Amino acid sequence: MLLRERETERGLLVSVCDDGLIGETFENGQLSITVNESFYGGDDAETVDADGVVAGLERASIANLVGEECVGIAVDAALIDEHAVIDVGGTRHAQLLRLR
Repeated sequence: MLLRERETERGLLVSVCDDGLIGETFENGQLSITVNESFYGGDDAETVDADGVVAGLERASIANLVGEECVGIAVDAALIDEHAVIDVGGTRHAQLLRLR
């Protein structure tokens, strides 16, 4: 999985996607998600395992996740509620916003 962290004026933004999803677009009716290299990848993205996903999400103020594996890890770690996960064109998507 690819994980990218960057500081924003609203806190640490973490983006995570499953391997092989960069460049893919998923659609469900009017909802469309493109897994852009500029948002999920790039030179500062790192390949992580489940522990890396959990660690990154625990630090996050804001997070975006795309993919069966990374969303499943976040749900299993109780960082994302299963009811907040949406299906978009055959993959899973979730967002996290932590108010501090």
